[in-house]
Amino acid sequence: MPLALLALAIGAFGIGTTEFVISGLLPGIAAEFGVSIPTAGFLTTGYALGVVIGAPVLAILGGRVSRKRMLMALMGLFVAGNALSAAAPVFSLMLAGRIVASLAHGAFFGIGSIVAAELVAPQKKAGAIAMMFTGLTTANVVGVPLGTLLGQNAGWRATFFVIAGLGLLAVFGIAALVPPMPRPERTRVAGELAAFRNPQVLLAMGMTVLGFGGVFTMSTYITPMMTDVTGYAPSSVTWLLVLFGLGMVAGNLIGGRFADRALMPMLYTALSGLAIVLALLPLAAHDKLAAAVAVPLIGGFGFATVPPLQKRVLDQTADAPTLASAVNIGAFNLGNAMAAWLGGVVIAAGFGYTAPNWVGAAMTGTALLLALLSATLERRAGAAPRPESAEPAAPAAPAYAREA
Repeated sequence: MPLALLALAIGAFGIGTTEFVISGLLPGIAAEFGVSIPTAGFLTTGYALGVVIGAPVLAILGGRVSRKRMLMALMGLFVAGNALSAAAPVFSLMLAGRIVASLAHGAFFGIGSIVAAELVAPQKKAGAIAMMFTGLTTANVVGVPLGTLLGQNAGWRATFFVIAGLGLLAVFGIAALVPPMPRPERTRVAGELAAFRNPQVLLAMGMTVLGFGGVFTMSTYITPMMTDVTGYAPSSVTWLLVLFGLGMVAGNLIGGRFADRALMPMLYTALSGLAIVLALLPLAAHDKLAAAVAVPLIGGFGFATVPPLQKRVLDQTADAPTLASAVNIGAFNLGNAMAAWLGGVVIAAGFGYTAPNWVGAAMTGTALLLALLSATLERRAGAAPRPESAEPAAPAAPAYAREA
């Protein structure tokens, strides 16, 4: 794999850390600004909305410059947002900093996926995308725990200053390691929007929202489920989250590796496994060992869907992939928000802390049905899905990929 993917992974690590570390820092932030915990929770909601809005807007604007320069600009925006959050004297500016940082999220992963795929030979594209997303999954294992620990000992502002420093490192890494790439051919906004008339693109995004969203019905409510139902001490939740993160890392790499060989079968396997484990977790949650096994499996099956889903969108929008790729990243976050909301609804209805997992199983099962429908429509169109290894010999990678 090209060394340039390391620079993209560093950027992904910083983005993943700032997205998820806020959960462990909320009490300190709320106390310093004199706001309630629910009010401080807008720092999470605002970030998610910023991702959904920023992904398409910045992806369209990015069509006017080279992708390398756009990635550097996006990380510059990320640095500015986190620096503003770190130095904010009032809560409103802290929230503004979170939104500024989030605007870069979707477009960075969307454009970064295209760049990663272009850096390697065609039969290695999903693996390259997975390598970039490894930064995001590793953030949950390393970045979030260390960021929370730093915030608890040196203050939450120190955490955001360090994250801003990671963003600067990514800017320099992209400048030094990502090879010069030709500016994408000028594509009109109408051309980018035309991709959404392709039913396969819409089906892929539906799989993204429902399939990956199922993961967050568990992860959002993991603390009350594991303490009130399973019987773990609150201090044990930390290592359960580490297990979840390790599952994410493994699933992401496995998904990328096998999606390059047989994309749709990999997707069927990951979605089926995720739906089954989520459906069984309400029973497994009553046993500590069973619950500890289920948590990393959910992380693994969930993130095994990410490389094939992202590559599926790129494959279906080869002529104008930028906007669709970025919007699909927003779809991941939309699924997360939907899953958290639906999970809260069933808990509020009195079904208990394990009930969100049934919601997640239903969401993931629906995503599997969409995957089967997508393959059926493709076969009827005379282009049955097949492992890329069975296709004619792929053309050689571009010169800048071989040099990297």
